[in-house]
Amino acid sequence: MNKTVNINLAGIFFHIDEDAYLKLQRYLEAIKRSFTDSQGQSEIISDIEARIAELFSERVKNDKQVIGNKEVDDIISIMGQPEDYLVDDEIFEDEPISSQSRKSAPSKKLFRDTDNSYIGGVASGLGHYLGIDAVWVRLIWLLLAIGSGGTFIFIYILFWVLVPEALTTADKLTMTGEPVNISNIEKKIKDGFETVSDTVSDVAKNVSDSVSGAAKNVSNAAKKVDLKKQTNNIKSSSKTFFDAIGDIIMFFFTVFAKFVGIILLITGASALIALIVGLFSLGVTNIIHIPGMDLIDVANAGNTPIWLVSLLAFFTVGIPFFFLFYLGLKILINNLKSIGNIAKFTLLGIWILSIIGLIIIGIRQASEHAFNEIVVEKQEFYIAPADTLNIKMVHNDTYGSPYRNHQSFKFAHNEKGDKIIYSSDIEIIVKSTTDSLATLNIEKSADGRDYASAIERAKNISYHYKIKENDILLDNYLSTEVKNKFSDQEITVILYLPEGVIVNFNNNTKSFLNYRTYDGNIVSSEYANHFLKVITDDVECLDCPAEMDIDIQNGDNGININEEGINIKVDSSSLRINKNGLKANSSDVKVNIDSNGIQIKSDTN
Repeated sequence: MNKTVNINLAGIFFHIDEDAYLKLQRYLEAIKRSFTDSQGQSEIISDIEARIAELFSERVKNDKQVIGNKEVDDIISIMGQPEDYLVDDEIFEDEPISSQSRKSAPSKKLFRDTDNSYIGGVASGLGHYLGIDAVWVRLIWLLLAIGSGGTFIFIYILFWVLVPEALTTADKLTMTGEPVNISNIEKKIKDGFETVSDTVSDVAKNVSDSVSGAAKNVSNAAKKVDLKKQTNNIKSSSKTFFDAIGDIIMFFFTVFAKFVGIILLITGASALIALIVGLFSLGVTNIIHIPGMDLIDVANAGNTPIWLVSLLAFFTVGIPFFFLFYLGLKILINNLKSIGNIAKFTLLGIWILSIIGLIIIGIRQASEHAFNEIVVEKQEFYIAPADTLNIKMVHNDTYGSPYRNHQSFKFAHNEKGDKIIYSSDIEIIVKSTTDSLATLNIEKSADGRDYASAIERAKNISYHYKIKENDILLDNYLSTEVKNKFSDQEITVILYLPEGVIVNFNNNTKSFLNYRTYDGNIVSSEYANHFLKVITDDVECLDCPAEMDIDIQNGDNGININEEGINIKVDSSSLRINKNGLKANSSDVKVNIDSNGIQIKSDTN
């Protein structure tokens, strides 16, 4: 049973075994003695303690874990012994790299370099991380900010918030990829002191010379145990075959993880850029006219503010992509700062509220089509049995296509200059009647959230027609004011014709007639441009071609007579007669008679 000690190292609380505590204490005291005469001793010791605390934190999995001798030995192996770094670096420029420095290649971490910053140090930190000059990073960032319409300024702010600043010497060494050990911490701090003034530089040089002289003495003594160090070097640098295989596998896993991180980062950033551009575009619709926005406004029967819908949609879609972007950064940057639980739960709450808001808006929009009501205008007129009733659609070039389209609605300005909605959703239905008078019913229908609003919108539909002697002229469009919104406004023209009346539907009515007969409708689109006689619940086509289809087959031989023509085949001979001419083929002679003349070919020639 071992006794544990509670320590506060660089402001971080740890539980440590008593034996491990004594070892760590001796180690830190040895370091302090090594820098007794060094300038910036307190800064060096503080940074070393901060680095040790950071390494302990990486190894402690929970608050109750006790640090033992193993963890302390690992820290000492990483940081190095004090006597290993008492000698000036210039003495060993030609010496081989020690086993400690070869033990593990230093890894870079992304920090903001505020020492060389213009704004937040993001570009300078990325320059260290990517190994390129900060000037090029700043230039690339500027081009991206201009090319994305300023969206990369938002991404820069995200980096500024999420990427930590290199505050300690250990952070600055890690930022540049240098090993965080006693030697580099000392060197970094001394370099900082040397830049303060020339006077401090001279003092630092004298101290460095003193330390270098002392280090040479230690180095001479160390040569006596050179054999032992070489043996340790051989042991520490050797690797088994399976260790090498493990390193290769881990390398590929790391590369794959970084690749996934890049994909997530690009996907999240692209989506956020598109959403931000879309949000700002919708936000200025009242100032700048954007094509197509009028259609959205008219389809918005619930009169929900467009900016509110776009904002809720931005949060609903953007927050998941933000976390996707953050996850990509987290994979690529090991030391990325957490946005904190408060920010996470706040974003989650905003996301849930945005979804609820969109659901409410969707229900409200759907409720505007809950009721469909019809208003009917009726007019009777007389048509003599000997006369022919002609039905024709009247086209207006101002209001688009002469063909029916029951799903489209567009904008135009009427004769008064007012903006209106117009549509070609018009259908013609014909029914027979035993009355002596013909009747023309104009049924106007529209949707609404209740009976009253649906009726009001139906009444506000404007549709014109004219009955002139034996002609009925029907507009091929309907219109309504913009305030009525698009509420599935439709016009159904129902024509009740007495039996025995002859009627002709102009060819331009074809798309407005139904393609089939049903529920009492006796005229389909195939009867357009034909003279029809109304009979009981049906019509008789007076000028339609007679239907003929005779097919007599006897093995491979046969006769087929239909609307396309006559085909006769006997053994190897055939005869075809149609509107294009006559073709006759036999084993000896081929005859072709058409608009080009007569062609006869004989195999005997």
